[in-house]
Amino acid sequence: VATIIYVQEGQRRIPIQYASRVRGRRMYQGGQTFLPLRVNQAGVIPIIFAVSILLFPSQIASYFTTAEGLVGDIATGIVNLLGSSSPLYVALYFFLTVGFTYFYTAFTFKPDETAEQLRKNGGFIPGIRPGRPTQDYLARVVTRITVAGAIFLGVVAALPPFISLVRPDFQNIALGGTGILIVVSVVVETMKQLEAQLLIRQYEGFIR
Repeated sequence: VATIIYVQEGQRRIPIQYASRVRGRRMYQGGQTFLPLRVNQAGVIPIIFAVSILLFPSQIASYFTTAEGLVGDIATGIVNLLGSSSPLYVALYFFLTVGFTYFYTAFTFKPDETAEQLRKNGGFIPGIRPGRPTQDYLARVVTRITVAGAIFLGVVAALPPFISLVRPDFQNIALGGTGILIVVSVVVETMKQLEAQLLIRQYEGFIR
């Protein structure tokens, strides 16, 4: 649980500098802030995608395991090959989760739009020119931090079936890394919402 919280809350803070600018009759003072890029931006979605793809062929094949002849043999082989206790299932589960983490992160975070928004608002990353250089820099940073997030999700997803594969006596333990990941994410997000609501009402923060 502590590891999941540590990685889920981990982020790379990109410094953003805003120059002073004039709009109409108003002058906006420049300042410095940061752009938070989370290590695990995809959340639990890649694990859901990976499980769906792995379960689909075995679920279809399970309907034909009672058939006679070649069809029944092929269906039984598919069920055994993609069963949760097979080495192929664990390996595919890990690599599919890693792959979908990159895919979903690229789908949700668009460096070109972020760079364009920064340019329109007069913001820039110190040492990086606005426009295409900023876009390339953000894409490079996201690609690097997604490595840690993808491996983390892959380990969380594949560790329980791997332990069951190594130690068959642990197969009856219905505690998966995915369930813990979902519970921790919901609890942390709920605490953040409570903290935000209390601060809006000028009360003391929930988290001290």
